Amino acid sequence: MNSEQRLVIAILRDAGGEDVLKALLEADFRVTRISSTGGFMRRGTSTLLIGVEKERVENAIQLIREYSAPAINPDLKRATVFVLKVDQFDQI
Repeated sequence: MNSEQRLVIAILRDAGGEDVLKALLEADFRVTRISSTGGFMRRGTSTLLIGVEKERVENAIQLIREYSAPAINPDLKRATVFVLKVDQFDQI
């Protein structure tokens, strides 16, 4: 059991999802993208699942901030990000 692993879950508007995905992959993050729907207007969103070492969490969040599409309305958020501790992280 390794408590130093995290799962970053980022929910983004579809408009910025592709740029964020590319930036994360170029920075050697392993990312799974799931198409999703949510929010007030039931707009398309992308949910990114990112398995990452604890030390790289802030780097992943910074890339999400930097590459997510700017909000047209300043009251709208560009992304919702959750960081969860993971008991086990295996790549098989």
